[in-house]
Amino acid sequence: GKPQSIESSERVQLSGTYNVRKGKLQLPVNRWTRRQVILCGTCLIVSSVKESQIGKMHILPLIGGKVEEVKKHNHCLAFSSAGPQSQTYYVSFDSFTEHLRWHRHAAKMVSQRINSVDLSCCSLELLPPNLFYSHDLTHLNLKHNFLPADHHLQQLQRFSRLRSLNLSNNHLGQFPLAICDIPTLTEVNLSCNYMDSVPSSVGAMSNLQTFLLDGNSLSELPCELGSLQRLSYLGLSFNQFSHVPQVLERLASMEKLCMAGNNQEMLTLQNFRLLHVKHIDLRLNKISVMVPDEPDLLRHVTQLDLRDNRLTELDASIFPRLEVLHCERNHITCLKVKGSLLKGIYASNNELRQLDVSPVPSNLTYMDISKNHMESLPDWLCEAKKLEVLDVSHNLITELPARLFCSNSLRKLSAGHNQLQKLPERVERPLLEVLDVQHNQLVELPCNLFLKSNSLRCVNASANKLEHLPPSSLSEESHSILQELYLTNNWLTDKCVPMLTGHTHLRVLHMAYNHLQTFPASKMAKLEELEEVDLSGNMLKTVPTTIMNCRRMHTLIAHSNSIEVFPEVMQLMEMKCVDLSCNELSEITLPENLPPKLQELDLTGNPRLNLDHKTLEQLNNIRCFHIDPPPTFSSNEASGGPAVWSHGYTEASGVKNKLCVAALSVNSFCGSREALYGVFDGDRNVEVPYLLQCTMNDVLAEEIHKTKSEEDYMTNTFLVMQRKLGTAGQKLGGSAALCHIRHDPTDPSGCFVLTAANVGKCQAILCRDGKPMSLSLLHNVGLEEEYRRIRQHRAIVTEDNKVNGVTDSTRIMGYSFLYPSVIPCPYVQTVTLTPQDEFFILGSRGLWDAVSPTEAVEAVRNVPDGLAAAKKLCTLAQGYGCTDSLSAVVVQLSVSEDCCSCCCSDPPQPPPSPGLGAYPSSSSAIKDRPSDGSLPVPPSSCSEISSEISTSEMSSEVGSTASSDEPPQSSCSELASARNCCALHPACLAGSFQRQLSSATFSSALSDNGLDSEDEEPIAGVFSNGSRVEVEADVHCLKAELSQLSSSQSLVPASSIQDGVDLNLAEAENGLERDESWQGVGAGAGDGGKFPGKRRVNGSVARQEKSHNLIEVAADAPSKKSGGYFTAPAQPDPDDQFIIPPELEEEVKEIMKQHQQKQQKPAGTDQPTDYYDTPL
Repeated sequence: GKPQSIESSERVQLSGTYNVRKGKLQLPVNRWTRRQVILCGTCLIVSSVKESQIGKMHILPLIGGKVEEVKKHNHCLAFSSAGPQSQTYYVSFDSFTEHLRWHRHAAKMVSQRINSVDLSCCSLELLPPNLFYSHDLTHLNLKHNFLPADHHLQQLQRFSRLRSLNLSNNHLGQFPLAICDIPTLTEVNLSCNYMDSVPSSVGAMSNLQTFLLDGNSLSELPCELGSLQRLSYLGLSFNQFSHVPQVLERLASMEKLCMAGNNQEMLTLQNFRLLHVKHIDLRLNKISVMVPDEPDLLRHVTQLDLRDNRLTELDASIFPRLEVLHCERNHITCLKVKGSLLKGIYASNNELRQLDVSPVPSNLTYMDISKNHMESLPDWLCEAKKLEVLDVSHNLITELPARLFCSNSLRKLSAGHNQLQKLPERVERPLLEVLDVQHNQLVELPCNLFLKSNSLRCVNASANKLEHLPPSSLSEESHSILQELYLTNNWLTDKCVPMLTGHTHLRVLHMAYNHLQTFPASKMAKLEELEEVDLSGNMLKTVPTTIMNCRRMHTLIAHSNSIEVFPEVMQLMEMKCVDLSCNELSEITLPENLPPKLQELDLTGNPRLNLDHKTLEQLNNIRCFHIDPPPTFSSNEASGGPAVWSHGYTEASGVKNKLCVAALSVNSFCGSREALYGVFDGDRNVEVPYLLQCTMNDVLAEEIHKTKSEEDYMTNTFLVMQRKLGTAGQKLGGSAALCHIRHDPTDPSGCFVLTAANVGKCQAILCRDGKPMSLSLLHNVGLEEEYRRIRQHRAIVTEDNKVNGVTDSTRIMGYSFLYPSVIPCPYVQTVTLTPQDEFFILGSRGLWDAVSPTEAVEAVRNVPDGLAAAKKLCTLAQGYGCTDSLSAVVVQLSVSEDCCSCCCSDPPQPPPSPGLGAYPSSSSAIKDRPSDGSLPVPPSSCSEISSEISTSEMSSEVGSTASSDEPPQSSCSELASARNCCALHPACLAGSFQRQLSSATFSSALSDNGLDSEDEEPIAGVFSNGSRVEVEADVHCLKAELSQLSSSQSLVPASSIQDGVDLNLAEAENGLERDESWQGVGAGAGDGGKFPGKRRVNGSVARQEKSHNLIEVAADAPSKKSGGYFTAPAQPDPDDQFIIPPELEEEVKEIMKQHQQKQQKPAGTDQPTDYYDTPL
């Protein structure tokens, strides 16, 4: 595009048009010429007056150069650049004032000294020439480029003051010898450069203090390295060392040795005798045996990191001055540590049964022994006088010592997921601030817990068997400062509510899934500081009216109750989220002005709710407003055949009110014989889940027609989707899980198969015979094949187990700048569904972090409604302490024995999909296909995984819809003739219709009006109310009489029957010559209605005041392709545009006019004429 004008830049200091001459004044060749002169940043820019607007200019860097007065000419300055190839421009000013101003500004610029330059991630293959204009650089960052170790790097020797040089993640291939001749260097980073050796000349860098060689292929070091007596930090992680190099013994100043990710299988402590290091990092090796040494010879070691090795026992007592020990993710059963100076023990994810620390660690402040096999706590623990944080969760502990609660130092105690049956009966003034005892078998809490604990701020006792609570005070005056109380999933009754009134500072109260029938208004009135309340899954009929006293209330969740009256929470100005789904509401009363911060209102699952037009108009301004679709009469139910699957889903934002998750649900995908469900999690970003939800089903539909096997089409879907993420996927990422149900392609009339695929931490589980069966795999460095793969690509794993410090998943959508270490290739598994399969669950990362698969199956197995089941899972996760965004999809299955064999009279076999070949028959019910990085990938996807897409291209791709329910591809006569049918072939009764609503609605903070951020045009197929974005598709079955009517007329394709208004593209291009077809559509849609209202974009029903204009509706409808789903190509496709040839324009208008006349309201009917005219 046209470059921006320099004069409009904020960095411009002076500009004007003056006489300019280049070169020496003595040469007659150079003449004075009128030029545009600009002093911008640190440069002088000279261009002709005409060419100043088209980008042709000469740039003279001034740093390190000269600005001098020219005495032979009035008001003239000479500007000269630095370096051997310096240039000079003479500028003659019109007045002495201008001359003085330019001289003063330029003199400041020339005297500047640039000390630091950052050219990282600039795709450099050569060092830019202007880098050497200033020789005063002290810090130079050139990481993440493509620089080779050739003669061009010798120019770095010109920086005589350079102290820090970063050349990591380049293509050096060998050690750059040129840097050895820069004696001033104190810090050098050469990580991830495919080097296999270090030259002896490295000994010349005598001032070197930090030397990073991580992520190479080094197996030995030169002896000359021992002459670097100032070297204090040496990074050798993720190389090929099998032992500790002996040359390190000569490095007297070295304090930290990092050798993580090497090939050490045995830890011989004798090698550390002569080392002077204090911190030893040996993570991610293959150490299984540790050969001890004399303790007195290892007194210098204070920190030892042995995470992610293969140790079965560890005796760290031979390190007498050890302060911090990391040994997570091993197989240690017995751990011994010297306690004299011990400050921290990190030993989670082992098999610990015994922990010996002697003497008593008087300096111990932090201990994490979670996820082990401990049956009791060691006796010495109560003697640790400075212990502040203790995590013993996920063990087998049956009792906590009473003395532990008497500690004067313990601030946080995590003892959840154990086998505790009781806590000490009484406690004496503990200083605990956080107490977590969830997932135990507690029947009661200590009777004086709240009376004596003056510092207790947070208690989580969810998932126990609590029947009552201890009192919060014995009088009107209470000293409780409790702010958060989680009591979800217990046996609490109404008698517990009065015990809460003393907690006057309570902000968060979770009492979901208990046995509450009432919550007295007088008790709620005393909890004035409440901000978040969750009372879901009880038997409440009302929310107390005194909730109005809680002026700070921002979240009310009370789904799955029997609430009949809408609470007056809309008068609370801080209210952000109200969830009253799955109740018995019949009407709601709203104030004139809704709370200004209200973001979410969920009223789904209230079958008796009736909203008038005014109320709906008011609620439509809410960003995320959920309501049930109008009731429909299902032909499936009429024929006695139950649906094979039904679903419910929910999404919940985290504590930061950002919805970083999204759900996809298409009950009828590419026809009624298929379904597609998905969950996407962006961790902390909202962009990637939004894009995945909008586009992924379209990509999957395309790939089904291209490839043959389940693994191939799922894998290709993820790879193509990676490209479609465009620029958003460069530095952002997200997890994804997809589940696709369809008939076995080898036998279209046979059983259903479920194909699941996932990347990242989104997972799917199947409930078979009441037990969870995993359909997903978590890809991380804990998997041997994944760790080996990322090591082949020279990736570095940081201490928090993240690849290059970015993500802890080795396979995930986005993060294309980490390719090929992090890839989007999914794990794919195919299961043949049987009558023993009850349901399957898709969940985001936060759900599975808080709820185990076994608990999830047990929690929702007896919940008949899919929506209520999904709500329950998210509520449980929040009650267990999850603060992240959550999403859950529960798909209930009803696979009977006869659904595998179709019993329709004269059943028409659907034609095979284009591109589908014969599938190899398989005798096993489960096909497990773990994907690896070496899978063959089609060129269209593999070569474009890491390619960038322009913003405009990405914007056009966002236009694909999140859901595309398609009608069955069968003719009207076939539908009418069907009488005795299975669940997949319902009979369409006279006067009935079937409306299948896709539940793929989503909320996004990206846009306030559903417009694309690049071109501000509405996204095709996506409708917005506020920043609430919804996509829905309705499917109407035709009446039986329609087949008789259409027997003498040409039938309309199924794609044009939908709602009677979607204009088929093929007809549009042919001038819409099918007049009789439109008459048939008008008859089918005009008198088949039952409900006096118009389907709104949020699922509600409201009366229509006037009809749609059919041409406008057809023109605004999303384009359809022959594949049967919506799509938005990367570039606009002329074939996809709704274009009426000029010569056919009059004919089209006439046809539209006739169709509108056919739809006029018959006498005696209440329905509006356009009841079925929806934008889709």
